[in-house]
Amino acid sequence: MKSNNREVLIVDSTLRDGSHAMKHQFTVQDIVQYARGAELAGTKILMVGHGNGLGASSLQLGLSLVSDKEMLVAAKKQLKKTQLGAFLIPGFGTIKNDIEPAIVDYGVDVIMVACHCTEANITRQHIQYATKKNIKTYGVLMMSHMISAEELLVQAKLMEEYGVAGVLLMDSAGTYLPKDVSEKVSTLVKGLKVDVGFHAHNNLGMAVANSLIAVESGANILDACSRGLGAGAGNCQLEVIAAVLNKVGIKTGLDLYQLMNNSENIIAKLMKAPIEINDITLTSGLAGVFSGFAPHAKKAAIKFGIDVHDLLIELGKRKIIGGQEDIIIDVANFLKQKKEFKDEDYQIESLL
Repeated sequence: MKSNNREVLIVDSTLRDGSHAMKHQFTVQDIVQYARGAELAGTKILMVGHGNGLGASSLQLGLSLVSDKEMLVAAKKQLKKTQLGAFLIPGFGTIKNDIEPAIVDYGVDVIMVACHCTEANITRQHIQYATKKNIKTYGVLMMSHMISAEELLVQAKLMEEYGVAGVLLMDSAGTYLPKDVSEKVSTLVKGLKVDVGFHAHNNLGMAVANSLIAVESGANILDACSRGLGAGAGNCQLEVIAAVLNKVGIKTGLDLYQLMNNSENIIAKLMKAPIEINDITLTSGLAGVFSGFAPHAKKAAIKFGIDVHDLLIELGKRKIIGGQEDIIIDVANFLKQKKEFKDEDYQIESLL
């Protein structure tokens, strides 16, 4: 691949998407320690907060150990050249309660406003508010595997119209294959005037490869996490994609050795469990189900005495998306009743 002196912006989402893997239990000290490491590595943007963004701490989505304010303020104090970023999904967070204080009081430099891939219209007010505050703002289309490249372009153009500096496609279920990345990223690159980015998950083991394909297809922003820390099977591993891009002659402006140090000496010691592809995360990727559903599905399967793989496949068939965690219980109960009906039917047949 010819580099043509290209440079790619790698956004570090370790302290945001990585929160899912930590069950949202990052301590202030964790944030301080990693933010310092990110600054030393030359990170351009460091995202910080609950895995589902500003205002998302809740019983349904997981309660953060510390508040949005504490996390953002703690990180900001460690950053000089690195910009502080925050993530928001309309409905979980609001302009008045979350975006405004994040910008005005907590020192946030960058805002990512995310939505389901068909609902870009709900981001207009949030994006326009942030841009009027002269904050660099990006749009994020989640679960982007669920619609076609042409449909994604329509949604991305809405975000462009609202004033974003770029649009990122999020492979929330880790279900993309390289051909999907190439088709969808190149469609946005050709159809938009703003930057295009890609956020990979690793359920099918394709996160690094897909991120490289995204760059080859014209993306100039990648989202990644130290040691792959993230929901489900994790995200594109930051130090690995930085090394791969370096190998093919793409500039990132990052200190690779410091990235590896952050991974080995900070994140590896904080992780509650290894980030890996297991039967549940693999099934999630095959089913096209949001990576963050894995722990909820596992609990529901145990509670209702059903196979978690069947549950994930059924959730995929019903196109359940992030924010609909409550429906997991309903679907689990449906599968339990279906199983009981089959068992009862079998017992009747055996008596005949």
